[in-house]
Amino acid sequence: MLTLPTEPLTLTRLKALAHDLRYEIVCLLAQRELCVCELEKLLEHGQSKVSYHLNLLKEAGIISGEQRGKNSFYRLERETLYTLGGELLSDVLHRFDTLELTHPDNSIC
Repeated sequence: MLTLPTEPLTLTRLKALAHDLRYEIVCLLAQRELCVCELEKLLEHGQSKVSYHLNLLKEAGIISGEQRGKNSFYRLERETLYTLGGELLSDVLHRFDTLELTHPDNSIC
């Protein structure tokens, strides 16, 4: 099982979305729930590669999966994407709130 790095969850999710194949998976799952075999065909990649990327997206909380018989079905966790933008903006705007600049004109150099 993969372990998430010790970084802000927002950054983990952005990194998960930054890969072109994972982004394509998210776009497909935004249309409807799909099983792995459907994703393999649509993406024109093998099962191991698709499953690897699905697992990374799942670990980041962007998608969820469910086993039904022999097939695994995946769906987009829309709420995660809805809140990601706000979390990113909040982090960017407030990460260095306590930074004290010593130069008179608020410049570091």
